Amino acid sequence: MAASSRRPAFVATVALLAATGLLASGCSRTGHHVGYIGERVLTDSIQPAVDNRASVQATLGRPTFTSQFNRPGEEPTWYYVSRDTRQLGYARPSPVAQDILAVSFDGQGNVAAVDHIGMDQIASIDPYGEETPTLGRNRGFFQELFGNIGALGATGEAGTTADNPNGR
Repeated sequence: MAASSRRPAFVATVALLAATGLLASGCSRTGHHVGYIGERVLTDSIQPAVDNRASVQATLGRPTFTSQFNRPGEEPTWYYVSRDTRQLGYARPSPVAQDILAVSFDGQGNVAAVDHIGMDQIASIDPYGEETPTLGRNRGFFQELFGNIGALGATGEAGTTADNPNGR
């Protein structure tokens, strides 16, 4: 009888330990790597005035992305982006390491400059307050909802209305 009375307590303890382990696994810290995986020796081997677009692509592969807006006579800049982040549970991931290799080309397709951009270039952007400031009138909900009643056909001179007195 004594052995059977211990069994429910043992099962309850094992179930409690399993539930605790399952809940704690959701709070584990995870790390992620996003982007280009390259050797530092290869990225350092790209030299201005020595390499061209074909040799850069043969050495590093296709870029992560290219620039969209260039000066006249300038080729697009190639960017190779690599980023490591850490995350605890469902929190927002935070960057741990970042390396961006920017390869600029001149008009003939030769490498003009090679820049390494790291963690010092990460910008933290905080939104301004809880509303976006806008230009114009500051009207409430009911003014917006009922403000146009009676103004539909009430045009003044040259297409002006109560809401648009300048007619523009």
